[in-house]
Amino acid sequence: MTGNTDQGNTDRGTGQDRGTGHHFVRAGRRGRLLAVPGWNTIRGRVAVVLAVPTCLLLVLTGLAVVDRGADWAAARETQARVDLVLRVQALVHELQRERGLTNGLLGGARQYRDDLGAQRERSDLARAELAATLGEGDADTVSAVEGARRRLLGLAAVRSGVDGGSTDRGKTFAFYTASISALIRAQSADGDDAARGDRALADGVDALQALADATESVALERGSLNGVFAAKRFREAEYLEFTEVRAARVAALDQYGGSATPAQRKALDQAFATGDARRATALERRAASAADGSRFDVDPAQWWRSMTVLVDDLYAVQQRVGADVRARAGQLSDSATAQLAGFLGLGVLIVAVATALAVLSARSITRPLGALADEADEVAGARLSEAVERVLNWDGPEAGSDTAGQPVPVPEEPGRPGEAAARSSAREIAQLAAALRNVERTAVGLAAEQAVLRRNTSESLANLGRRNQSLLRRQLGLITTLESQEVDPDALGELFELDHLATRMRRNAESLLVLVGEHAPPRSWSGTVTALEVVQSAVSEVEQYRRVSAADVGPCRFRGHAVAELSHLLAELIENALVFSPPHLPVEVYGWRDVDEYCLAVVDRGIGMSAAELDRANARLAGKESFLVAPTRFLGHYVVGRLAARLGAQVELRETEGSGTTAYVALPSSLLAAPIPSDRPPGPDQVRALLNGFREGVARGAAGKDSA
Repeated sequence: MTGNTDQGNTDRGTGQDRGTGHHFVRAGRRGRLLAVPGWNTIRGRVAVVLAVPTCLLLVLTGLAVVDRGADWAAARETQARVDLVLRVQALVHELQRERGLTNGLLGGARQYRDDLGAQRERSDLARAELAATLGEGDADTVSAVEGARRRLLGLAAVRSGVDGGSTDRGKTFAFYTASISALIRAQSADGDDAARGDRALADGVDALQALADATESVALERGSLNGVFAAKRFREAEYLEFTEVRAARVAALDQYGGSATPAQRKALDQAFATGDARRATALERRAASAADGSRFDVDPAQWWRSMTVLVDDLYAVQQRVGADVRARAGQLSDSATAQLAGFLGLGVLIVAVATALAVLSARSITRPLGALADEADEVAGARLSEAVERVLNWDGPEAGSDTAGQPVPVPEEPGRPGEAAARSSAREIAQLAAALRNVERTAVGLAAEQAVLRRNTSESLANLGRRNQSLLRRQLGLITTLESQEVDPDALGELFELDHLATRMRRNAESLLVLVGEHAPPRSWSGTVTALEVVQSAVSEVEQYRRVSAADVGPCRFRGHAVAELSHLLAELIENALVFSPPHLPVEVYGWRDVDEYCLAVVDRGIGMSAAELDRANARLAGKESFLVAPTRFLGHYVVGRLAARLGAQVELRETEGSGTTAYVALPSSLLAAPIPSDRPPGPDQVRALLNGFREGVARGAAGKDSA
């Protein structure tokens, strides 16, 4: 037994796998695109297309978030810095007062002794409060303030010198001035970046710094002249220092006027318009007139009181300007917070909208495509087969009639889900749906045409088989008559050969009817037939019957209605074994009982079959393929498969030990009859009577079909 070899599935010229329909991925731009995750799906491609502008928008939003975050951080930092500046100014204010009282005491005004003690306590309290909150504010300012505060570590020694009268007034005044100047410089560290582009905040910071310088100039003048007034004259370079302080105050006030708001300038003007401020100005002019070192008589207490009121008023203006700057920083912080929340919300909204658009866009494409794909699968899996089944079961005109060539009507199925989805989708998908509908109509039409062709072919083959069967019936009847009348042995032998040839032709005609699904006229046996008789009947229907040996056929009886088809099945298997085995080797037939079944084996010693060929042959024997697509040399397998299905038997080909192929037939118990005690091997006369009985049955069946 032989089989064909499968052809390779890969077309090297196109790079396409014809077995699967998929193209190999080539290198280059297309390969890189296919490497993108999700690019092989519509959802992935929509997501990628929308992800690019979304990412750009998110980048822009992120830049805005970063910028607003920097503004928010700068505003918060400015608030903390202003708080620190105000605490530093509180300490500076107390040190300025202590400096003035100390300078007056060293100048000879002993009445400042009690006031100086109380002032030192207030200065120490301000130092402690500043140290307790020094961790707030930006790092550079905190570091600068901490450095300036360390200069005050020598304050205790200076105070001891003042109390003991062992220190110089100029050096003491210089120590206080240097310490206060360090604190003022420290509070302005990195003040240029605090405003982050806001002009009002920048002007407020500048005004606060200028006012601090002006207040220090006024306080410095208060302390310096307090000692001068106590000493009744200027000593050495004190007048020069006095003029420098006045010039620094004027410069600071001019800078303040350029940065302050109208309300802040008005508050400063009010501070300089008080009666104490005017008295201090008059005393200042008297001091300016003593540039030559001459003595003058000015009450230091009056100067101190007037200047202290002015310094306190200036400090109050400082507090107000600081509050304004802090309020402006708070507004900027709140605005930056709102904008930051807005940009973050915008980013979330962009992501949500992009995601929703991606999902909706993908669904608007994939849902109708999925419906069309489901419909196409349904067409391929069910509707085509249903159309073919309707054509095969159609009770229309017979093949060969005037209307036989007309197409078989295939009804449309309205209201398909794919059509509604396509109509509500994009124009391209609607066009695709229309194209698929056209493909479906064409495919159904072709399937119907093929089904009609197959039906007409089957009917033609069946008609041809029945005609041949009718002719062979007549021929066998004539041969039987001649055999009964012939007395010449040689002529009788030739008639037997002719009888055998006609019997084989009848089997071929019956095989044709079996292939097209037609049942041959009944050749049923009225009683039961032994297994050996069935084997001998099958052997009588093959050409090289002399090479067949019923080696060991166990006793068994079969019901008469199955004898003809079982004999036909065995004849096909025996014929196949004879064809594919050497002419000098016999083909052996075995039969045995196996529990409730009866098994037959047809054994040949031929060239055998490969494992793949055995699998394909067994698939044909099991009825899993159509005979219309098979090579003609395998038609016997399909005949055996059809007959086995009718009998409920199982047929399988296996390798013969050594070489060759063995066909195993397992017959069900429904075909078996109860054994008869007198069963014994039939003689030649019994076999001939059996064959004649089969022929008479065929003749009766054919005559009945012709009359019908």
